[in-house]
Amino acid sequence: MVTSTLAQQTANATTSAPRTDEGALAQLQREHGRALFGFLLGLTYGDRQRAEDLVQETLVRTWQHPEALESDHESMRPWLFTVGRRLAIDARRARMARPAEVAADSLEQVPPAEDHTERSATALDVREALRTLSVEHREVLVQIYFRGRSVAEASETLGIPPGTVKSRTYYALRALKKVLPGYAGLTA
Repeated sequence: MVTSTLAQQTANATTSAPRTDEGALAQLQREHGRALFGFLLGLTYGDRQRAEDLVQETLVRTWQHPEALESDHESMRPWLFTVGRRLAIDARRARMARPAEVAADSLEQVPPAEDHTERSATALDVREALRTLSVEHREVLVQIYFRGRSVAEASETLGIPPGTVKSRTYYALRALKKVLPGYAGLTA
């Protein structure tokens, strides 16, 4: 009940509040609109739409506060620029406080999420295929491909000549190619 009374009071205050004469507001826009737009365009880093919105909001504030026009100042321009500047600052702070907006066309350029299911299936297939190799061939592939060692490093680790590491790698990959016919990039 208190809420409805408050809402009625707010509605009554809104309708009964004095407003700036529309003719005076139009005259104000004719005299200062372009200068205000140029000023706000600079504050918005050239964003014409945002500057136009700020000009409109500044004029709405002028309409809501007719007492500003009743001052003894020579020009309303300083008051309009101050209001516009404050509105621009408030708008910038509001934009900085929330996450950046994402344009719809940029969403179309986002790559699809990586499907880990395919990688997992491939890993299982490769593990199963590695079990079919001899211990010597498997050891060489583990050193070269899974541990990222060079031929010389694998040779030193396994205690075999570099030529043997090369030939075992060749024959192990060839055997895997037969067991895994669907994986053409395996020997790359």
